[in-house]
Amino acid sequence: MKIGVIGCAGIAERRMLPALVADPDVEVTAIASRDGAKARQFTRRFGGDPVAGYDRLLERSDIDAVYVPLPPLLHAEWIERALRAGKHVLSEKPLAANGKEAADLVALAEDRNLTLLESFMFLTHSQHAYVRERVAQGAIGELRTLTAEFAFPAKSADDMRYNPDTGGGALTDIGVYPIRTALMFLGSDLEVIGSWLHVDAERKVDLGGSALLGAPDGVTAHLTFGMEHAYRSQYALWGSSGRICVRWAYTPPPTHSAVIRIERQSHVEEITLPPDDQFANVVRAFVGRVRDGVPSGLEGESVLTQADLVDQVRARALIRPAQ
Repeated sequence: MKIGVIGCAGIAERRMLPALVADPDVEVTAIASRDGAKARQFTRRFGGDPVAGYDRLLERSDIDAVYVPLPPLLHAEWIERALRAGKHVLSEKPLAANGKEAADLVALAEDRNLTLLESFMFLTHSQHAYVRERVAQGAIGELRTLTAEFAFPAKSADDMRYNPDTGGGALTDIGVYPIRTALMFLGSDLEVIGSWLHVDAERKVDLGGSALLGAPDGVTAHLTFGMEHAYRSQYALWGSSGRICVRWAYTPPPTHSAVIRIERQSHVEEITLPPDDQFANVVRAFVGRVRDGVPSGLEGESVLTQADLVDQVRARALIRPAQ
């Protein structure tokens, strides 16, 4: 499958392009940047033709699909353009700025019989399937509540996460991970009971926040996220007879052996799993969906449910400092 890359973001350079290049069924055909020199810099490392301008890449007939690692507020525009150009799309998250835009893009992809995947790489890591299996086996009894936290220290002042004009803010960049964790274990019929956002009045972006979600059966999810904290990337499921914890849930490197901790009243168990490469898994999921129609879990209704919950968190948030 011949892939073009629209944008030279850090996530593309560090993780996704190495995964694309390593996949035997993928050829990186072209890399586009608004800066021709930046495109040449990337192609010297990863191969393909350098292209100055995103439109020029979409005009090429030798590209089957595109990967979009642009700033969040540019996703919807270039995903739509790529779909209308007949290209399958793998996009960094979030797919769009709100639920309405996401729904329009999903509908457009379906109408044109094209694949549109949101690169929520952590969902493809094998440690989460292991946790689901142990919970289903009754390892913690009946599930009562979920907690999920994802946060990291402040970045440099010019980081795009602090720029509202490119879709900055902790909720859309970081908060979506705990939200998607709640969907993974509690199901899609969730309601946002309440939320809180810490908004930087000068930058006009949210730096962190929390949300409380509830499922129809009474199970709750307490989610915390931010970019003004010490690093934390974990979730836990608390049941009637035990608790299961994932300590490095969202950004484990491919060499990391995941450790799952199961706590019961009289026994603690730690299980070490084999390393897994979630970026390589996303690439395989994309190829499988395009070539063979294999469901990925990174598309369609799950994407729309997540986008709707993000809208709810934002709409119902108590803002501090007050606006």
